[in-house]
Amino acid sequence: MGVTLYHFPPSAPSRGALLVAKALGIEIDVQIVDLFAKEQLTADFVKINPQHTVPTLVDGDFTVWDSHAIGPYLVRTYGKDDTMYPKDPKQKAVVDQRLYFDCGTLYPRIRQICFPVLFLGEEEILDEHKTSLDEALGFLDVFLDGSNFAAGKDLTVADCSLVASISSIVAVGWDITPYANVAAWLARCALTIPDYAAANQAGADQFGKTVRSKLAPGQI
Repeated sequence: MGVTLYHFPPSAPSRGALLVAKALGIEIDVQIVDLFAKEQLTADFVKINPQHTVPTLVDGDFTVWDSHAIGPYLVRTYGKDDTMYPKDPKQKAVVDQRLYFDCGTLYPRIRQICFPVLFLGEEEILDEHKTSLDEALGFLDVFLDGSNFAAGKDLTVADCSLVASISSIVAVGWDITPYANVAAWLARCALTIPDYAAANQAGADQFGKTVRSKLAPGQI
């Protein structure tokens, strides 16, 4: 049995998991679950993942969801080495911190801007939410100072999660030019991860277009 990823291209976390698979060169069966159409609530999908979220990975008789768990699992199971998720405790701790930064700080601050626009009918972005996201971008800029990638010299699972998040808000129209390290890193990831345009940028662009279409003029 092969590896199946239940995936929604506009979803940054979902693209984060797919980027790990691409970076590792894993052949996976991608099954689209349209969150906008609420396909995640179908009885068949809820049987697979009772939390009904994407991404969800099915590998034989094993199922796991949350991109920050899927990425490390794929490296440990299918990686030719541990570069993308190191076994060394100190190196692993740095990668984990960057993963937790994405799921605990960066992505929630992007979500608090985009979710009300997409699903609650909001047309304006609160100034405090803009300030909060810019603070997170500033943190990432510091993490990247002197490093090619988020956790050091090598691409890791943390970069895959973070770049999916950052590319999404950039596609909405956010200006990251004040964060030179982030801007350079974003371009570097796009050149480093195989099939980046199809696996990530296309979905980010779809997400950005949808958010922009619902925003009042001049919000970004």
